[in-house]
Amino acid sequence: MNFWEKITGSDMTKEFKAFNSRVKKLPSDYQAAWEKINANLWTHSDFTGRNLMPILDGVLGLLEESAADGQSVGEVLGDDIKGFCSALAGEEGAKSYRDKWREQLNKNIAKKLGK
Repeated sequence: MNFWEKITGSDMTKEFKAFNSRVKKLPSDYQAAWEKINANLWTHSDFTGRNLMPILDGVLGLLEESAADGQSVGEVLGDDIKGFCSALAGEEGAKSYRDKWREQLNKNIAKKLGK
């Protein structure tokens, strides 16, 4: 990725187009689950969202494999998609900008208190 792609975000646009073409090949219930996953994972993004791209790619791969095996979305993801996304982002270490600011604030307060 060169400087221009990083500044404009065109690298992410290309990846999203590739994701969307892969999603269109999935059954409709999987497409609906993808939309929910995509919406819920963005709360765990950093400022640019680049930290989520490998996670989204992995989830889409999981959906593709399970659809090919004939499993239902409920069998793969369970009933709580929001919880699935939170657990997935936590395992992958995706920290949002709020998490980073919270850590920085806690460090500054501890420093001021002399701890």
